[in-house]
Amino acid sequence: MNDIFLQLIKLRPKGYCCAQLIVILALKARGKTNDDLVRSLGGLCFGNWSGEFCGALSGGACVISLYSGKGGEEEALDERHMTMMGELAGWFREVAAREYGGTRCDEILERCPGHGKCGQIVAETYNKCMEILVNHGFDPANGKG
Repeated sequence: MNDIFLQLIKLRPKGYCCAQLIVILALKARGKTNDDLVRSLGGLCFGNWSGEFCGALSGGACVISLYSGKGGEEEALDERHMTMMGELAGWFREVAAREYGGTRCDEILERCPGHGKCGQIVAETYNKCMEILVNHGFDPANGKG
């Protein structure tokens, strides 16, 4: 069991959903917290509360954007953003289809009785986000790229 999975085991009983968990881990890697951001990600829980796209993918996309997205008026979208988003989405489609029968939250939950296996896809997605960021020159610890 790796460190990320152990962190998830500790956080999950606190009531966070998949999208929130992935962003909490990314913030922690940067030595930060942001309750407002985590709270807002609650809108992505359980496939936007409709069973649609898995919160692990939505949260992962938010993590990529945390590093490469446009924030303030003086910022610009990083030129690597769309490539990284495409890599994450392509990887997720492949893994989720193979391991969980689809990318929809409700499809994945069917294969995760009691949400047991969901921790695995959350950990894998977080690790993939970090891999993508590093491969594109970002330092996940300080947000610089």
